Amino acid sequence: QVQLVESGGGLARPGGSLRLACVASGRTDVIVRMGWYRQAPDKERELVAAIPRIAGNTYYADSVRGRFTIARDNAKNTWYLEMNNLEPEDTAVYYCAAQPRPTFRFDYWGQGTQVTVSS
Repeated sequence: QVQLVESGGGLARPGGSLRLACVASGRTDVIVRMGWYRQAPDKERELVAAIPRIAGNTYYADSVRGRFTIARDNAKNTWYLEMNNLEPEDTAVYYCAAQPRPTFRFDYWGQGTQVTVSS
């Protein structure tokens, strides 16, 4: 099993920045890819960004490309989502997620952290 704990959400003004962090514990050796999802009220959960644990392509949703950056620190079993130039449309609950072997699906989820962008 893998446990994920997020931190770093909160309130930001339009144009502002926030950084989210996700710390993994347990069987972290099985994780092959890490990601961030978000879910706004009355909307489906969407994948915002994802990064492989080792090497490979990084994914960004069109709505955040150029403003958000996903990064990892494997030594700390932690990954981050740096969010810049925030917009009110970025308001959502953000979830970190992990893809393990052998399923290669996002099977593990954090509890979620609220991000609110408002003036």
